[in-house]
Amino acid sequence: MTASKTAAAVKPARAARKEPPAETAAEASELMMGELSELLGYALKRAQLRVFEDFLQSVAPVQLTPAQFSVLLLLDANPGRNQTEIATTLGILRPNFVAMLDALESRGLCQRTRSPSDRRSHILVLTDKGRATLARAKKLVATRHEARLTELLGRDNSAALLAMLAKIAREF
Repeated sequence: MTASKTAAAVKPARAARKEPPAETAAEASELMMGELSELLGYALKRAQLRVFEDFLQSVAPVQLTPAQFSVLLLLDANPGRNQTEIATTLGILRPNFVAMLDALESRGLCQRTRSPSDRRSHILVLTDKGRATLARAKKLVATRHEARLTELLGRDNSAALLAMLAKIAREF
């Protein structure tokens, strides 16, 4: 009887040792980031992905991408500018910009017209529907997206990060 008691006691103990605790299993499944975690460019890209994901969720009711929102903002602030100026300012390649304008125009948010001074160029303007959509999007961005970022970072850190990112964009 002693032998069977010992065998029974040993079996569960061995089985328990083979299965690591849940926390250890989760930790073991995570990859070590190594030098990658120290690269600013990688950290910026990861942050951008998370920020864009939140942006898309925040403005889901108006169905705008960050790039489309940027175009509408620029058109609102700069009525009558040509598409090359808008695309260049935003750093969007011409073929991509034309496709984006096609999508915005098909939704009735903006309109392209030939420039009276340069027939090769198109002037861009927001439509009434575009202004209404932009107003709604701006409210969603301010009250949801930007509010979450500011809550996470705090006002001072948000302003400092904005200044640092502007410096990178301007000088790098």
